[in-house]
Order: sequence, then structure tokens, then C-alpha cells
Amino acid sequence: MKKYLALALALAMTLSLVSCGSKTTPGTSSSSAGSSAAVSEPVAPPEDDVWSSTDENGNLKLTERDDTGANGMVTTANVYATMAGLKVLEQGGNAIDAAVAISYALGVCEPNASGLGGGGFMTIHTAAGEDVVIDYREVAPMAQDAYTWLDESGAVKDNGNANHIGGLATGVPGTVAGMEYALEHYGSGKLTRQQVIQPAIDMATEGYKAGATLVGAMNDYYDYMVTDFTTLGSYYLNEDSMPYEIGDVITNPDLAATLQKIAEGGKDAFYTGEVAQAIIDTVASYGGVMTMEDLASYEPVIREPVTGNYRGYQIISAPPASSGGTHIVEVLNVLENYDLTSMGVNSAESIHVWSEALKACFADRSAYMADTAFADVPLTGLTSKDYAKTIADQITDQSQSWEKGDPFAYEGNSTTAYSVADAEGNIVSVTQTIECFFGCKIAIPGYGFIMNDQLHDFSTNPESVNCLEGGKKPLSSMSPTIVLDENGEAFMAVGSPGGTRIWPTVAQVISNVIDHGMDIQEAIDTARIWDNGGESGIAYESEGVNAPTADAIGALEAQGHAVDDKGAWNLYFGGAQGILFTDNGIRGGADPRRDGKAIGF
Repeated sequence: MKKYLALALALAMTLSLVSCGSKTTPGTSSSSAGSSAAVSEPVAPPEDDVWSSTDENGNLKLTERDDTGANGMVTTANVYATMAGLKVLEQGGNAIDAAVAISYALGVCEPNASGLGGGGFMTIHTAAGEDVVIDYREVAPMAQDAYTWLDESGAVKDNGNANHIGGLATGVPGTVAGMEYALEHYGSGKLTRQQVIQPAIDMATEGYKAGATLVGAMNDYYDYMVTDFTTLGSYYLNEDSMPYEIGDVITNPDLAATLQKIAEGGKDAFYTGEVAQAIIDTVASYGGVMTMEDLASYEPVIREPVTGNYRGYQIISAPPASSGGTHIVEVLNVLENYDLTSMGVNSAESIHVWSEALKACFADRSAYMADTAFADVPLTGLTSKDYAKTIADQITDQSQSWEKGDPFAYEGNSTTAYSVADAEGNIVSVTQTIECFFGCKIAIPGYGFIMNDQLHDFSTNPESVNCLEGGKKPLSSMSPTIVLDENGEAFMAVGSPGGTRIWPTVAQVISNVIDHGMDIQEAIDTARIWDNGGESGIAYESEGVNAPTADAIGALEAQGHAVDDKGAWNLYFGGAQGILFTDNGIRGGADPRRDGKAIGF
């Protein structure tokens, strides 16, 4: 029963998306190509009484995010993506089928954060006990190298923008290849590709209601949409060339047609032929050097997860080219040397220890982490408890600067997150992204999707272990994580967007549950801290659930810490989605910092 509940809970974690509503006329594309492709008869959009992430004043709701289910749970960044995954489960699909459906649905309703032009990581724990990570992270085009972005003086071209805006910022996308691999090798086999993608096609055809996070992104990037990237504006500005407002309905028939092509033709429909040619031509028009061969040769990489043990609980997470799973294990190994329970939540003593441990991990991240096909990464040493003990032994009662350690000595050898579980015992946690909100700002005309700016995650220093090289995956912080209990049964699934705040956020949510006995929603709501060793010091939320007191902050300053007050419920700290398997049912939690919603059944 516990495993069944765990699966259901994971399901609830999968689907939090942008709400849909009655159809309205969207901004028109510069091309109508693909807009007349045949799609199966769409279902009617959800009624207006579907849960909204905002109140009558347009403010994000701080409550109503969690839910409990007897048989399952789904939680994602938007309620309508959750509904897409639930539909696939109701049709007899398994957790992997539902995860694929959610990936495509999120690309429709949360286009600022992920989509066909991006990539990510999928962590799977199967009913048979197999643990695997599908790495569908983007790769650099073969024609690019460490000097691509730099001028003769070594500065980044285009006023420092060449590595994150325009054609030289985009990597070969992996989402379609990753989803196709997952469906073929881990899907139930009971549903066709058409059935799995259909909820996303319906949503793109009939429309969805814009949520607060998407509307905020539209406003933030409005200038790009009306100047150099007008195709992006044709999809995400209204008929008056203004950003949509919360609750407005957006459709994308071009994207619906592209999804239909994938439903009919699979991976090849995206990586070869007209879609691929449109990608190459459009990226080239913005200075890019991606080729048809780059696209046609893309394959996801199947990896063993990074694993660790924290106070008896097994951690299963993403390995390089993500740094996230490794440093979740590393920081928790350091913290295991302390009695966090007795210290209390966000006390001065607790925050100090977290700060020092995070700074040490970030120093190691900068020195060692990269694509393992291009660098010798000491994974065993970085996840060693003995190595973590050497870090803990160096922590004093004062703030300090940290240099990289020597993990080799211990060598025995803007993003979205969601999770899914099914009744058979399959559990999936996924994090995927197009990097910055609206990626590199290039939308593919006539096809309705946005290209990533994932190459932004490479260092611009040619001497860095994480420098740009053709065919290389940029370093990531994405950390889709599954936690098993002492008996190997499902206990938690959690993930978050947020750049380099991702893995510290995931580690804090895990600690909140294990060390402080929190419910998953309280663990997600609790005020967060972050410290990468930079001059700004400890970033923290000064208001909200379990926020540090003024006395605690004063004590930290007395210990030599700089502090950076981020206020309350700040999107800076990501948007975690989590599930927790309990004796009383499956609990789902969604982050009020974004539009997420958990729904149990």
C-alpha cells in the first residue's frame, strides 16, 4: 500500500501548469506553416472554476497549494499540466507515459521556462527497482569553441550578450529525443504516442489561461519581443502587441501542428526534415552556426544516478553534466555531522552551518564539475562521507572563504520541475528548461516553439573545466531527486527550477522533512537561504514561513557574514514541487513562489 501511495503522490507532483480557458485569438505568427495540420478533435478547455494560482487582485495565493490523495498525487508548475498527466494515467498509462505528456504540456503552458527547444534530466525509479537518469541536456554545436563569444580583448561580444541572447547562445535541443527514449524504453506500451501527446495538442489548440509567472515574464522581456525578436512577440503578445494579462487565453496553433508532427513521426519529425531546417535557418539568421548534422546526430545519454545516504534515507539524483545531484549528496553529507534538529529551523546556528557547507560545495563545483565526456570529475570523492567530514572539521564559528578541496584523495574509483508516480511502483522526477526565461529569445516561425540559451551555462573563460567545446554539454544545477526510506520504499520526490539555487533548494526541502519532521507543503513554504561564497553573502527570505528572526540575522553578521535580504516568497529561490508518502495518504506540495498546484486523487 505504501508503494502504491508513493506512486500516486509522485503523480501529483508531475502536473502543475498554466490554466486553460475559453478560446481567444492569439498573436499571429509570421508564418502559417503547419497551422492547418490535422489534429484529433480537441477536448473542451477547462471550465472557469478551475483552480487559479492568483486571487482576485492578481496576487499569487500563498495557500491552497497542497493536497492529499488516497491513490495518487500530481504536482507541477501549473494546474493544467497536472491535468494532462492525470489524463494519461486515467487512460492506463504509467508514470513515465504521464511524465512525457507533462513535458509536452509544460512546453505549451509554461513556454517561458521549457519546451521543444530545450532539454533536461529525468530520474526514474522503476517498479522493478531499476534506477536510471535520462540526460537530454542540450549540447554545443560542433562548430563552436571556447573563443566563439570572445572579441580580441577577451570580452564577450555584443555588450556581453553573445553567450545568452541570439544564435550563438543556443544548444542542440534534447527534449524530444529524451521524451521519445523514455516512452520507448520505460513507457507502459498501452498508449500510443498520439495519446500521450494529445493533451498538449489540445491545450495549444483550445488555449490556456495565462498565469502570473508567465505574464511577469512577458512584461520583463517585452522589449525583446517588439524589437529584435518579433516572432517571439507574435506568439506571446496580444492583438494590440501588448503582454497578455493574468487570465487571458493564449492559443498556439503552430505549436499544436508541430506537436502533431512529432505524434505522427516521432523523433525524426523534429530532428530531420522541415522542422529541423526551420531551426537551422532561423538560428543562422541570428548569427548561429548549428547544422542539420548537429540536429540529426543528437542522442540522449543514459546514466547511472548519483546516490547517497542521509540519516538512513537513500538519495537518488542527477549526475553530470548536472552538478546538482552530486552537491546535494555532498552538502547533506557535511550536514550529517551536525544535529540540525536541535539547532532549529533557520536559527543563526543552523544558517551558519548551511552557509559554510554551501560555500565549500560551490568551491568544489567551480573547480571540478563538467561534462564527464570532457573532464575527469571525482564523483566518488565528492560524494564521500569521509571527504565531507574533512569539510565539516574546517567549519568554525566564524564566516570564512573556501577554496576547492581534494576529493581525488577519496576516489575509491528561468526551468521547471515535476514528478509522477503510478500504482505499479514507477516513480519519475523531472527537471527541464530552456535556461533563461524565453531562452535565447529566438522563436521558430510557423512552428511555435522557442530555442534555449543553454550555452549560457558554459564558462566564458577558455581555461575553465566548463569552457565551451563542440559536442559538449554545459554544466547544470538541475536536480530531479527521489528519496527512498530505510526499507527502500518511496519516501519523497522533489525538484525545483532556479539556476544555481536549485540543488541548495532541493537539499533544504529534504532536510526540512527529515530533520525537522515537516509536511511537504511546510517544507516547501519555509524561508530559504543560499550562499555561493560571493561578496553578497547569505541570501535569505526575511518574511514567510519559519523565516529567520532579526536577532538571528544580527548574530550571523557578528560572525562575519554579509547578508542579502530577498524579502518574502521570492522567485529567486526557485519553485519547488514535491510529494511525500505518509501513512495517511500521499501528500503533494507546490511552491507559492510560482504558479504550482498539487492535486490528489
